[in-house]
This record gives sequence, C-alpha cells and structure tokens, in this order.
Amino acid sequence: MATPHALTHARGQLHTDRLAGSARGRRFGPLRTSLLVGATAALSFTALPGTASAAPGDATTADQAAAAVADASHQLEIVSEQLNEARVALQSRQDAVRAADEAADEAERRLDALDGQIRQLARSAYTGSSASRFDVLLTSDSADDVVSSLGTLDAIAGHTNEVLAEVSVAAEDAEQSRESADRAADEAQKTVDDIAAQQKDLESKIADYQRQYDALSAPQRAQVARARGGVDVAKPSGVIAPSAAAQKAVDTALAQVGDPYVWGAGGPDAFDCSGLTSYAYAAAGVSLPHSSKSQSQMGMPVSRGELQPGDLVFFYSPVSHVGMYIGNGQMVHASTSGQPVKVASLDSMGNYNSARRIAG
Repeated sequence: MATPHALTHARGQLHTDRLAGSARGRRFGPLRTSLLVGATAALSFTALPGTASAAPGDATTADQAAAAVADASHQLEIVSEQLNEARVALQSRQDAVRAADEAADEAERRLDALDGQIRQLARSAYTGSSASRFDVLLTSDSADDVVSSLGTLDAIAGHTNEVLAEVSVAAEDAEQSRESADRAADEAQKTVDDIAAQQKDLESKIADYQRQYDALSAPQRAQVARARGGVDVAKPSGVIAPSAAAQKAVDTALAQVGDPYVWGAGGPDAFDCSGLTSYAYAAAGVSLPHSSKSQSQMGMPVSRGELQPGDLVFFYSPVSHVGMYIGNGQMVHASTSGQPVKVASLDSMGNYNSARRIAG
C-alpha cells in the first residue's frame, strides 16, 4: 500500500535525477553557445571538396576555367545544404531534449500533488495496522457496516497504491528520457565541434571560390550562370497558383527576384536555394525546414507532368538544390553565388530529380 515513506523515496529519487539533469543543463551551456554561431546536428558529412576541379589559372581554355568555377559552385552548394540539413536535425534533437525535461518536471509535479493526499490517507484512513480496523469495529453499528467500512478502506488503499505506482512509472520513464537526452546532448556536442571545423573550412573555400569567380571575364561568368541556373528570364506577371497558400508563396518568391545569393542565408535580403523556398512558404503560414533534402520529403510527390505553381522542384541525386515552379516550364530560385534570385527554365539546372506539392 502507499505510505509517506514510499512517496518520499520516489520523490527523493526524482530529486536526485533532477540534480543529474541540472548537471546536464550545465553541460548544455557550451552547446547552446555554439548554436548561436551556427551549430549543426549529428549527420554524416562528405569531405569538403576542392573549390574546383581545376583552378582557373591551371585551365588551358576560358571554357575550362568557367567550368571549373561552375563545378566549384555546385560542390559548395552540396556542402552548404548538408550544413543546412544538419541544423534541421539538431533542432529536432533539441526538441527531444526539451520534451524529456518537461516529462520529468510533470512527473515531479504529480508526485508533489499526491504528497499531501497520500499522507492524509495514510494518517486518517488506512495505515495497514490493526488499530484502524479496530476503530472500525468500535464505531460500526452492524456487521454490514464493518464489512462495508473495511472494504472502503481496502479500496482507498488499493487506489492509492495504483496512483503511486502510476506516478512511479512516470518518474522512471522521465528518468529514462533524461538519460536519452544526455546521450543526445553528448552526440550533439561532438557534432557541433566537428561541424564548426567544417563550417570554418567552408568559409575559407567560399572566399577562395569568390576569388576565382572574380578572376573570370564577363563571358566566363555568363557561362557559369548558364551552367548553374540558366540565363535570366523576365519575371512573369499574373501567375495563378491552385491555392491561397501556394499563391502567397509564389508571390513572395517572385518578390525576391534580384536579391543576392548567399550560402546559408534565409532572407529577408539574401538567400540560398532552400532559404528562398522556406522564406516564401513561411509568408504563407507554412513552415518548411531550411534544407533542400528535408524539403524534398515534405508535402506530397508530384510528377513533372503534373506540376503546378507553388510546387517545389529538386535537382541532383542526392538532392542538393531546390526551386519553386511558377508555370510554363519555369521556376524561381536562388541559383548560385554571384547570381541574384532569378526566374529560369526548369531545364536550366539539368539533373532534375523530383517535385513535391506543399500546398494546393
């Protein structure tokens, strides 16, 4: 049966667990600090590629120089989108940690709420001793009253035991959740350290890429643009999407035409590919992760022949680029560094992969 001692033991155990949780919270300090500078979650990353298959200075022709820089842009986008995906995964990991903390807190609140109740029951209703039963015998008017009263006492005790057992299980589950959260935090911290180095390397390679791009002539830059997103197409007017949310997303994406491409940017004044699409759908009240890979798993799949304005279109395998279809075989997308957000042919990227309908 339930006793104050049993409850105190359960609460004491949870208190000990919470102290361990507090220690974990202190360990989380560096993790949260790292998150502020772009930490990412536990994923497997490919090694950062060279910024080009051949440096422009080593290329024998202008075409080779432009091709090398275009390849560098693609490789950098792959790594940048991996970093975006890592941030999405880490956010999910953090949500799990918060849920574990909340579960443990709720278990303790339930124990606190039962504390006075169980103590009162144990003190005034049933303690398992013969004295309480003797009181029943003295105060009952008949044998039926005795049986009824003893049955009531047993029922109260049984219910109390059931409640305490339920809360004890909740406390145990909460502790297991916290242990899982500890492991997740340790993994996340290790990945933060690994990805911080990756991101630093990426920033260095972006700077190197920018120097290579700046060294190209205007015709060579145009060649890079064609290879990484096609020539500019006039922004259309009167695009009609199949739903209000898709319409808002299309209008918002088209309103960003001319804004610069920046790796890892999600607006409002600069974008990478998945940053543009997530920004556009956020304006429509639809939350999308800032990652082309994650976005390629959202909504419902649609064939190329069924595309409608607002659908997201994905490129390469595995997916590393996303744009938004706007009709007439065209899309709006943030294509590559040195090129603003633009409208281009759906075929301009090559390597078409798939499409998803987010709204409509």
